[in-house]
Amino acid sequence: MFTLTPARRWSSAVVAVSLVAVGACDSHTGPRLRDEGKSVDELQTMLADADPEVQARGAFGLSRHGADARPAVPALIEALKRPTPLVRQNAALALGVIGPSAESAVPALTEALGDPEWAVRRQAALSLGEIGPAAKPALAELAKRETDANKQVREAAKGARKKIGG
Repeated sequence: MFTLTPARRWSSAVVAVSLVAVGACDSHTGPRLRDEGKSVDELQTMLADADPEVQARGAFGLSRHGADARPAVPALIEALKRPTPLVRQNAALALGVIGPSAESAVPALTEALGDPEWAVRRQAALSLGEIGPAAKPALAELAKRETDANKQVREAAKGARKKIGG
């Protein structure tokens, strides 16, 4: 079983593998994501679990609900502060999929642009772009990220600024 640890540094390959791992097959039903079929309330409860793997699955599951996951925005904002990079990345992903209805997450996503993990910074930028014009307060920080050491973060920041209108 794949276990997430807060101290581990994540490469893009590890992040990709862990996304697959958190949605691993159920031996009784065959290929099926572990969050599949769960309600927004059930997934939000997963965000409060002590196990970072469960938190990551909950956040990823919320991303599959789109704008219907709006009630989970406060819990997702809190998840952006967790020690596990995959939890933070998946929380940012879910907020971006919620879109303009996640406007209250703009300050937290703006802060996440300074995350030590490039994948979290990238996802925060992408999500701010999906929130759109309501993310204008993040434009200055996004402009700084256009010189990020990571090319994917730079490209995400540039794309987000265009979507926001800055």
